[in-house]
Amino acid sequence: MAADHQGDVDCSAVAAARIEDMLFAVLTISDRCSRGEMTDTAGPAVVALLRRQWPETEIRTGILPDDEDLIATTLNQLCRGDAALVLTAGGTGLGPRDRTPEATRRVIDREAPGLAEAMRVQGAASNQYAWLSRGVAGLKGSAIIVNLPGSKRGAEESLAIILPLLKHGIEVAAGGQRHPSK
Repeated sequence: MAADHQGDVDCSAVAAARIEDMLFAVLTISDRCSRGEMTDTAGPAVVALLRRQWPETEIRTGILPDDEDLIATTLNQLCRGDAALVLTAGGTGLGPRDRTPEATRRVIDREAPGLAEAMRVQGAASNQYAWLSRGVAGLKGSAIIVNLPGSKRGAEESLAIILPLLKHGIEVAAGGQRHPSK
């Protein structure tokens, strides 16, 4: 995915029944990364985890500044562009420019609070600062949007916590009726 500071996103439609054929997107939200002052490590770490789980899935990436309107616009574009899963990394803390959860709430139709709760609860077992994350998760149509922390470690650990849930969640959100036997 090509995303610049103006929010232009090339989102071609991808229609398929299998997760491997679905479009995923990873957006890093960081003023410093978007200006080239800092190297993005969280976004590539998230992509690497997704690739291990779904090696054939198309994953688009982008870097945006901490701009609530631009984040919301880009999330909407990705969901209209048939993304099945959109993960953001960054902008979930207590800083004055951390506005990713607010942008996400403007976009989603329904919240999926269990994903964010699981990341905080299990993340806090190894890092007490996980409790300070304000990340949210929810659905825009059939697309799942999840806010991950902006640090490489926080993004990796949080995604690892919910990866087992995402496969089923993506299938059900896309209209699948199969429920796990356990």
